[in-house]
Amino acid sequence: MAEAVRVLIADDQALLRGSFRLLVNSTPGMEAIGEASDGAMAVELARRLKPDVVLMDLRMPVMDGIAATRQICSDEAMAGVRVLALTMFDMDEYVYPALQAGASGFMLKDASPSDLVAGIRVIATGEGVLAPTVTRRLIGNFSRRSEATRPAPRLVGLTKREQEVLVLIANGLSNAEISEQLVISLPTVKTHVSSLLAKLHARDRAQLVIIAYESGLAGRGMPT
Repeated sequence: MAEAVRVLIADDQALLRGSFRLLVNSTPGMEAIGEASDGAMAVELARRLKPDVVLMDLRMPVMDGIAATRQICSDEAMAGVRVLALTMFDMDEYVYPALQAGASGFMLKDASPSDLVAGIRVIATGEGVLAPTVTRRLIGNFSRRSEATRPAPRLVGLTKREQEVLVLIANGLSNAEISEQLVISLPTVKTHVSSLLAKLHARDRAQLVIIAYESGLAGRGMPT
């Protein structure tokens, strides 16, 4: 029997913490192992409990969720801990810093319970997840800035196909959707994604999105 996904809940609102705890504990294969009401407490509990996933509110007292995410994701002792950032606001200024800090995913608090559970499962497997509406906002924002950017040196060595796959990842497409878009098999897509993770030293899909934005690659549009 597979071990349960261990979830730490960090939110300054007790009602929301209780709702998230109830959702997690009522989901087969998941367990809420702790709650934090501020970012500093989230870092302390993450270090002590080593959860698989931290549900991280970005607006909290003492230490905000972005700073807490940065501490967790930069600490080698917590290398296996993944952060799923949550906020009420689908504004770029929250999304981008959270992903830069190391969050493996980003979802809005008004996501459906089933979507949130699915997001936790995806993050726990080492993948990354972005709310589709947030991804579209990011793409629009960074596309407007793309003329001022230059490809980062870290993209040197990528094949043309790998760059195409990276653009599609940045546009929020799943492996299955990339397979359909590029007319290649799903195993081939997975091979390209694995190669991108290795070549770009990214730990998950969300980090590939950040690299695509910072290099200007995401602003080139989807391959045809």
